[in-house]
Amino acid sequence: MIRPKLSLQRPLAILGAALIGLTGAVAVAAPASAHHTTISATAECDRLSGERVITWKVENSERDKAVTLKQVTATPSTDVTVPVEGAKAVPLQGSVIPKAGTITAVQRVPGDTANAKLTVFGKWKKNGKEATNDGSINLAADGSCAPTPKCVDVNKAKYSHTFDGPKGTATVKLDGDLPLCGEGKQWFTLVSYFAPRPQFATPQYVYGTPDSNWIGGTQTEIKLNVEIPDCHTQVDLIWGGKDEVIGELVDGGKRYDNKKLGSPGAPGNRSKGPQGWYNGGDKSCVTPASTFASNCDGSVAVSLSNDGKISKYAVEFEVKGENGFSKKVSVAAGKADSSIVVPAANAGKIEVLVDGKVIEKGTYSWQRPEDCPLPAVTTKADCKDFALTVTNPEGGLPVKAAFTYGGKTENRAVAAGASETVTFKAGKAETALVALPELDLEMEAVYTPEGNCGGGGAGGEEPGLPVTGAAAGGIAAGAIALLIAGAVLFVIARRRRVTFTA
Repeated sequence: MIRPKLSLQRPLAILGAALIGLTGAVAVAAPASAHHTTISATAECDRLSGERVITWKVENSERDKAVTLKQVTATPSTDVTVPVEGAKAVPLQGSVIPKAGTITAVQRVPGDTANAKLTVFGKWKKNGKEATNDGSINLAADGSCAPTPKCVDVNKAKYSHTFDGPKGTATVKLDGDLPLCGEGKQWFTLVSYFAPRPQFATPQYVYGTPDSNWIGGTQTEIKLNVEIPDCHTQVDLIWGGKDEVIGELVDGGKRYDNKKLGSPGAPGNRSKGPQGWYNGGDKSCVTPASTFASNCDGSVAVSLSNDGKISKYAVEFEVKGENGFSKKVSVAAGKADSSIVVPAANAGKIEVLVDGKVIEKGTYSWQRPEDCPLPAVTTKADCKDFALTVTNPEGGLPVKAAFTYGGKTENRAVAAGASETVTFKAGKAETALVALPELDLEMEAVYTPEGNCGGGGAGGEEPGLPVTGAAAGGIAAGAIALLIAGAVLFVIARRRRVTFTA
């Protein structure tokens, strides 16, 4: 069958989607006679199918006679066909090459074929000229010819990521244009921790809920976001789902190691990007607090607590007072301690410290409680003496008292549970003053002697003549009334004087 000179457009169209391989060299057998065919070949790699595509060229040596290819033998034994534009390809065997013409045929062989050979038997006349010629091509020199994958295996996939530890955000993206094969999924997780220091240290505890998501199918990129504690923290972007999260990072315990994205080893090194871990924060993950309660005896009870949203670690408190007082106590997370009492001698100024620094609202000085009983002041008077007594209740502080009468002042220190009395010689002054400066109190007492000191005056005047009869009875009644009222009534007031009269 005689065909017109063939076009190469059809073979090139068929291979348009393939990646181009290297062209192999062809070895041409020497002609057995003057009539012969010359066979050469080139090869390409079809990356879609993974096959070698060999293009054979068979040239007729005769300028005045056509040759019919009566027999074609190919090694490997696959079809060798001649493309026909607009029609189905025809076999090379049986084709006619015009005089001095060339025919092009295509053969597909497996991608791992090392060598290919084509042998043709040509006949120029029915009972005359004929020749068998062959050609070959070395395919091994072109390298591998494997099909281009349509997806990437989940165990071989590569990724890229971003990571912002202080903000608790990250993204992970599948590299390349191919999705993961089949139902394959790869999980990634972002997790934040409470940490004892802004550098890596243990123990650490998961804060909030880790964010976990997967890449697979049409989902080729994910965003992760976690809440960061308002204190020292660690944030990790890890390979795997929530089942990979370590709830507590403890001394000698499990670590993420190369599971963190951006690590030097597998699997973390299968994702390109910054190191997927962060340590920082400028506050301690504790909530130290103190409260104070003054006691009537001058001591102060100090209550220490470590209870708050970010309290995850024990706090070492130190309570300092005046005159060298110091006491340390450790309070566990979520707990309180009220065992410290600062004695009165040390309670002038109290400080509560953590890590050598006074905590917020951690300074205090003793203040007298409003419900503490006040000292009592009593008097006893006759015509010669005026006695003033201060009695200090038990359980309180010693108090200083100043007794003033008739221009004279006596000072006394009155211990708790004790009394102090000052006796003045009775004079013309009708009142005495008792001052308790530490309590900011002043009390005024009226001199009201028992009995009749004569003339109704105070201070040693001579008594008058005895009174008898009805007058004597009245005087006696008055004397009895004065005797009954011998105890002086007192009214206590701050910075003001109150006069007591019988």
